[in-house]
Amino acid sequence: MQRESVTKSEIKLVGICVRTSYEQELDKMKGSIFPCVQRYFHGALFEKIPNRKKPGTTFCAYTDYEKGYTGAYTYFIGEEVSSFDGPLREGFQKLIIPSQEYVKFTTSPAPLPDVIVNAWKEIWDMSPKEFGGKRCYKTDFEIYDERATDHQNIVLDVYVGVNRE
Repeated sequence: MQRESVTKSEIKLVGICVRTSYEQELDKMKGSIFPCVQRYFHGALFEKIPNRKKPGTTFCAYTDYEKGYTGAYTYFIGEEVSSFDGPLREGFQKLIIPSQEYVKFTTSPAPLPDVIVNAWKEIWDMSPKEFGGKRCYKTDFEIYDERATDHQNIVLDVYVGVNRE
């Protein structure tokens, strides 16, 4: 994976979310992420998001970490919006990704779900020294854009928040 250090400004998202955990997601039959993603895409929920900044670019965020990546966290899927003006449809949530320092990883082309599973496995195995800082567990996220249209050759960016020391 390619890797670079970046600073990102605050990002406003609207979408849906589910509370889950590392352990729960290891067992695909008990996992909550895949059904959430299916509901989002099969229900074309993205089309119902007001003030979409870049239609078709999906953000998947991991936030509200209980204790690092091995504990409970909230998984959020949605799109970036220019503002939170106007009412949200029932079931939608808002998420603000705070401005912070990130290590941005860009994957090599691979099929779903392998591309994301393998990326996170590699990230979890990295030491703070390899990262160039310690993970801060505020909000980490993936961006699926035009490079993700071919589900057999997806390229995506994974942003992992760090505290530089």
